[in-house]
Amino acid sequence: MNSTSIAPDTLFVADNIALDFINTAYGVGDQQHDCLHDDEAVLAWLKAAGLMAEQGHPEAVPGLLAQARALRLGARAVVDAAMTGAHADLAVINQVLEAGRPVSCLQWDGAAQAFHIVTRPKNTSPASLLWPVADALVGLVTGDKFEFVRQCEAHDCILLFHDLSKSHRRRWCSMATCGNRMKVAAFRARKKPE
Repeated sequence: MNSTSIAPDTLFVADNIALDFINTAYGVGDQQHDCLHDDEAVLAWLKAAGLMAEQGHPEAVPGLLAQARALRLGARAVVDAAMTGAHADLAVINQVLEAGRPVSCLQWDGAAQAFHIVTRPKNTSPASLLWPVADALVGLVTGDKFEFVRQCEAHDCILLFHDLSKSHRRRWCSMATCGNRMKVAAFRARKKPE
């Protein structure tokens, strides 16, 4: 896999891996963008997110893009439903959780003279590769800090983020992008001659 396969405009601004995964499709109107355009891009995103080791990952996984997009759509629906108190179809998320569940085994570490648990992906199926995202989603929507999941307040942004700031007053996906644009727009609006 080449290093250019991850889109240069891939965003990691959400402070939660499941939300960052949802945010791989962003933009409104004619400005929509999808970072997951092929199987290799999904693998590159998983690697950039720290969900795959540098070495030992497959070069091609048939069906990965379709499974990733289905998971992303289902994850967005679950987060939206959790935010509004509505119902969402959980089939895709539950399928990835079940089929992709990692394997844990007990191993002896001779150097440390102790047992430890080793957890590894079950295989290289799409569900196994995407399981960490589904697991993070479950942790997010069932956790006690879900109330701090927000959508960016910029009028042309659909990105989600987990507001883990001390005051929980974060308004934008990123101060460097949307926050700056909105503050500049507000400043210009205040300075317009009447």
